[in-house]
Amino acid sequence: MPTDPYVPQRLEDEPRQLPNLAPGVKIPAAKAWIPNRPGDLAAGQPQGTLLGSPGPNVGYALTLANRVRDRINLAPHEHVDDALAVVAEIAMRRAASYGRAPVMTDIEAALALLGYKGEADDEFEAWRVRAIAGAHHEYEARRRIVDAVPLDVLRLRPDRITAEVAPARAQIQSVVPIGA
Repeated sequence: MPTDPYVPQRLEDEPRQLPNLAPGVKIPAAKAWIPNRPGDLAAGQPQGTLLGSPGPNVGYALTLANRVRDRINLAPHEHVDDALAVVAEIAMRRAASYGRAPVMTDIEAALALLGYKGEADDEFEAWRVRAIAGAHHEYEARRRIVDAVPLDVLRLRPDRITAEVAPARAQIQSVVPIGA
């Protein structure tokens, strides 16, 4: 395979660091970054209801959620697009809490939490059908559910989320009443 012309063949051909500085002169360490550009948030990212969870490449959760489209166990009258929208946003929040982009583990955690792997009881399933109805098109409906998920449960490993799923579901149901 040919080498690009700008890649040095020999070690001595590599660019020398700081060739224009006098001997003994060093570049000072970089100063701390401060938000002083237009549009920078000096107080940091605002937090609260309906503000979301910003993180790197969180939109990738939508792609990952579509990969499990055929594995979701839906209740009667439940739409897959509504379910995927909420699952993706929960995965986005989980990934953002770690400061990274979403991975399939985030999707699996969201599926387990909402009972889309087939282990939800009838009462939770009936609540989920009504609470998630229309969530694909309604930002507030998605955010209400996502914001109700306890972050300490969401940050657990997926195998441990299963043990904490009942109290988490009860909390979500208490925060997001049916028909909200």
